[in-house]
Amino acid sequence: MQTLIDFGVSLTIALQQMGNWVIPIMNFFSQLGTEDFFFLVLPLIFWSVDSALGIRIGFILIVSNFFNFIFKVGFAGPRPYWVSSHVQPWWPETTFGIPSGHAQHAMSVWGIIAVYKKQKWLTITCAILIFMIGFSRLVLGSHFPHDVIVGWLLGAILLWAYIRYWDAVVAWLVGRTFIQQAGIAFLTSMVLVALGLAVSGWRSDFQIPESWMTNALRSGTEPDPLDANSVFTSAGTFFGLAVGAAWTQLRGGYQADGPAWKRVLRYVVGLIGVLILWQGLGAVFPRGDGLLVYSLRFLRYTLVGWWVSGGAPWIFQHFNLTTSASRSSSI
Repeated sequence: MQTLIDFGVSLTIALQQMGNWVIPIMNFFSQLGTEDFFFLVLPLIFWSVDSALGIRIGFILIVSNFFNFIFKVGFAGPRPYWVSSHVQPWWPETTFGIPSGHAQHAMSVWGIIAVYKKQKWLTITCAILIFMIGFSRLVLGSHFPHDVIVGWLLGAILLWAYIRYWDAVVAWLVGRTFIQQAGIAFLTSMVLVALGLAVSGWRSDFQIPESWMTNALRSGTEPDPLDANSVFTSAGTFFGLAVGAAWTQLRGGYQADGPAWKRVLRYVVGLIGVLILWQGLGAVFPRGDGLLVYSLRFLRYTLVGWWVSGGAPWIFQHFNLTTSASRSSSI
């Protein structure tokens, strides 16, 4: 492992010697792999472009985010700027390094877009984005090459699993009642919480080496790699998105068709709801650790997930912002 770390540090230093002009370019590509970016793009796709693709992106992103936390805590690997003061922390993070979440999410999300649409130009574009997002993490000093490669591999495994099992799982769920579907979603979210807390607890006695901490603090961002809040983010969003999707299907489904002005208006109206629940409640609810904080975070992201797949589509249909064809099943 030390050999990989030494190689990664040397490569990052060499890449950063290209100069500060690369920072905005690499920041741009890294932004395309962030959860916040996908949190804004997912509703756009689901509400205004292709609802079937949007719901797939939503679930694969949630699962990818959860497993990224599990593997990060499991590997407990450093970041380049943690181990070398010669690496510039151009994109500081609080979590462990391996696997790269940006690379993993890019492979799973942009990959599902390419597989679903099956258009050559889009496939090429997605492949370029997947590579550049991973490459940007090296230049910005956030990840070693092996972090990015493992992230790509995990993303590819998730992508394969979705291609292989999505239709079968959906077909099985369609045969269940709404109450059963909601129950399955809740139990699954609780399994995610239990597994996440178990892995985090297993690593609870881990002490970040003093040299890592000293180097990391140069960025002004203190590492907090065992923060379990992301577990409740994933679990809550999963539960809300699943219940919202089931409720929408119960009412006849939703499709993102219609004239351009309706598509734009749907996104604007829906995004306001997302921001109120996501950022608004985030400003009101307490932060930190503990049962109350975790419970409120679960509730907050449950509401966000439900709004995207259930609440907003109901509003759109109620105010005639969809066409009649939108009431056919699309998930």
